[in-house]
Amino acid sequence: MCLAVLNFAPPVSTIFFDPAKISVDALNDRCKGTMNEALGIEYTALGDNWLEAKMPVNANTIQPLKMLNGGASLALIEILGSMAANLVLDRNRFVALGQAVTCNHLKPANMGEEITARATPLHLGRTSQVWEVVLTSNTGKMVCKGNITMAVVALGKQGA
Repeated sequence: MCLAVLNFAPPVSTIFFDPAKISVDALNDRCKGTMNEALGIEYTALGDNWLEAKMPVNANTIQPLKMLNGGASLALIEILGSMAANLVLDRNRFVALGQAVTCNHLKPANMGEEITARATPLHLGRTSQVWEVVLTSNTGKMVCKGNITMAVVALGKQGA
């Protein structure tokens, strides 16, 4: 049966709006002077349906016991999920704004380790998105798993 008869389009190769114009270097440049820089967060890779970043466990991200601070984990989830959500949209027409972020801290990461976080979409809707972000240490342990819910707002609407 012809796909056109069923009004079915073949799957796209990427979820991102204009992947040819997205580079990890450009994302990092855009975030200079922001919390990304303060926490040492760097975008490292972009796949067809995911975005990755890394963050050191250092003096800027630890709590007094020399382990990764839960607030730093939440910040990484928020930063990575927000960027990924906005890369899906036509930013001339829409913006994604954070509504809620939650996580479960699973294992400690100690001073000197490096965290890799990967954001993948759980839901990409017309007015909202939900992204899962998994944080893994360079020692191979899953440190934290979280979700961020984003509101998709048309530019020009009040509050956008």
